[in-house]
Amino acid sequence: MSIDFVMALANEAIKVTLLLSAPMLIVGLAVGLIISIFQAVTQIQEMTLTFVPKIIAVLVAMLVALPWMVNLITTYTQNLFASIPLYIK
Repeated sequence: MSIDFVMALANEAIKVTLLLSAPMLIVGLAVGLIISIFQAVTQIQEMTLTFVPKIIAVLVAMLVALPWMVNLITTYTQNLFASIPLYIK
C-alpha cells in the first residue's frame, strides 16, 4: 500500500462522513438562525427556546435522510470490503 492509496482511502472516508452528517448539520444551522432572528425581533432571550426546536428539526431531518444515509454507508462499506484483496498487495 502506497501513501497515495492510503490518502485516497482516508479522503473517501472523510467525504462519506461529511455527506452523512450534512443534512442534520444544515437543518440545525437553519433552525438556529431562524430562532435567533425570532429572538432578536421579539426580544425574547430564553436560553431553552433554541434547544427543543433544534432537536425536533434534526430528528425530522435524520428520519427524512435516513434511507439516503443508509444507502450511502452501505455502498461505501460494500466497496471497501470488495477492495480488500487490492489492499493486501
